[in-house]
Amino acid sequence: MSKPVVEQMQVPQTAIKDNLAGRLVWQELFRERGWLWQLVVATCVINLFAVSTSLFAMQVYDRVVPTLAYTTLTTLAVGMAIVIVLDWTLKIVRARILDSLASAVDKRLSQQVFEHLLQLRLDAQPRSLGTLAAQITSLDTVRRFFTATVIFALVDLPFALMFLAFIMVIGGKVAWVYVLLLPAALLLGLVAQWRLKGLARDQLSRSNERQGLLVDSIRGAESIRANNAGARFAGEWRQLTQSINRYGVAQRAFSNMSAVTTSSLSVTAYVAGVVVGVAQIEAGLLTMGGLIACTILGGRVIAPVAQSVHHLVQWQHVKQALLMVHGVLALSPQRRQDQQLLAPATPPDSLTLEDVRFAYQTSQVNQLNIDQLHFSPGERVLLLGPVGSGKSTLLKILAGLYQPQAGRVRLGLADLWAVDPELVSAWVGYLPQSVQLFRGTLRSNLSLTGAASDDRLLEISTQLGIDALSADSEFGMDLPISEGGEGLSGGQRQLVALARVFINQPRIWLFDEPTASMDRDMEQRVWKALEQALRPEDIVVVSTHRPMLASRLVNRVLIMQHGRIVQDGSPDTLLPRMAGRPSSPTAKAADNGQNDAL
Repeated sequence: MSKPVVEQMQVPQTAIKDNLAGRLVWQELFRERGWLWQLVVATCVINLFAVSTSLFAMQVYDRVVPTLAYTTLTTLAVGMAIVIVLDWTLKIVRARILDSLASAVDKRLSQQVFEHLLQLRLDAQPRSLGTLAAQITSLDTVRRFFTATVIFALVDLPFALMFLAFIMVIGGKVAWVYVLLLPAALLLGLVAQWRLKGLARDQLSRSNERQGLLVDSIRGAESIRANNAGARFAGEWRQLTQSINRYGVAQRAFSNMSAVTTSSLSVTAYVAGVVVGVAQIEAGLLTMGGLIACTILGGRVIAPVAQSVHHLVQWQHVKQALLMVHGVLALSPQRRQDQQLLAPATPPDSLTLEDVRFAYQTSQVNQLNIDQLHFSPGERVLLLGPVGSGKSTLLKILAGLYQPQAGRVRLGLADLWAVDPELVSAWVGYLPQSVQLFRGTLRSNLSLTGAASDDRLLEISTQLGIDALSADSEFGMDLPISEGGEGLSGGQRQLVALARVFINQPRIWLFDEPTASMDRDMEQRVWKALEQALRPEDIVVVSTHRPMLASRLVNRVLIMQHGRIVQDGSPDTLLPRMAGRPSSPTAKAADNGQNDAL
């Protein structure tokens, strides 16, 4: 079976210091630094308490055991009980500080990334929704790593050196055992990081492919079932899963080897420390209690180093996640962050395209080539042309959803891409060819902003016949709607999407196949409602393959082919020809080509 082809976002291989996601995480972590000092103080005290455990053992073996001084033992035990309670309290407090920090950072980060996603240029988004979703959720891995690792790196690791200094004071040459083993443990972490770099990248890439396949399979379940393509998609899923598991097994094997090797180094350090300590005892330079204290402190030296190996291994996964999130943050927003947006007080009375050229990112061919196109107040324009002629692309350009690579789109007197997007949305209403409903209620889907009054909702619902949909349900306007509008017919979904445009009452109305899923009666009702809703100065541009009912509304017809406007005229002149009623043999020959345009 052939390897599945799943579109992936091109992830720029930036240096970590230039990584937008890493910079964002770091800024959010240290937006307020009070938590850091609290953790530093708590960790310092906790580590000092750890020293008291070794000192307790040394005093017991050196003073209590030889003389059986139970009074001294009782005093030492009470002191250690107090230390244990304080240590427990500080660790609980530290954990709560970290949890609160992680929760606050997560909320701010996820909100910023999601808002950035909402502001992306639609023509710059990757076509695979599964890949895009996987890249955004990668931020959670980054956040968890930093909230744990930053504390380890800034607070816990330096205390390994403090414990090493205590060993040197108490045990002398015993400290050299740990000094010599520290570089070996760190070298192990660096080797593991280098080895896992490629494995982590390949596994994450395959995981994103599988996520994309999952989303596509769920969205296209009906097509897969109807075309008996389940075996093909199951095979692609199996192939991707096997690839992910293969990389995962290799990663776990190397990670386990690193962990086992680090554990063996810890045991080696203990044994070597005891051997050297016995020699020190024989030389009269160390007591039995001192040797036990050194072995206890030795565990505190090796533990942070073992953690460093683990974090170096985890860093490869986090690094790839940072690159994935950076790929999202690096995508162009619909407006520059430093752009001074225009906010005209007067609604636009015209819409103009000048030398507009547009091509999709994956295509080398221009989908739109328009030298000059102007829409004046009161124009009702019918946009016709064959499939792939550029009608939908033109409407997206006019709506400000796609930005042309060359040329200008003027909304009134202003450049459309210099106007505040909220004003553009208020003035320009757009109905896409593929409508999308969202999980919620009928009311929330009619007014996505939630700002429409009940009177306005009821008025538009009655005009378009949506009131019948709510009347058939005991929930009325609170009729539950599932993701994608499942449970509603195609025509009903189109009605709801149409109602959104009607409710906003824009100055410029753009429709892409507004009645494609409707029967004739419903279609007539829609055109009648639109005719009543339009103000004399409003501009309407309608793309449809069913022009007959729309023809009574329009006063201008545009015909497109290969991304260009090939005819621009009145309905009385162009529509009869398009319908195949030429007035002469010459016109008939010309009209045959125009019928093909439909």
